[in-house]
Amino acid sequence: MEIKQIDEGTKGYFQALEDEVEAGRMTYTWAGTGKFIIDHTEVNPAFAGRSVGKKMVMEAVAFAREKGLRILPLCPFAKSVFDKTAEIRDVLF
Repeated sequence: MEIKQIDEGTKGYFQALEDEVEAGRMTYTWAGTGKFIIDHTEVNPAFAGRSVGKKMVMEAVAFAREKGLRILPLCPFAKSVFDKTAEIRDVLF
């Protein structure tokens, strides 16, 4: 599974793809220069149970660490991943 980040100015998304099929999408909004808000996560029902949502959150965490950014997870799914995974909380805003 490949996860791409598509930035569209003030907004963007992480897209999970497998064999050119969208497995999931997690949208975000920039909140200034140093942080972004994860506002929605959606997984294609055909990919349920394959941790697609968590993989996208982990890709967002890797991106934040690489760029020195903070994440505000307003999306209930993303927030639950942060709540359950202590080792990624270093990027929380």
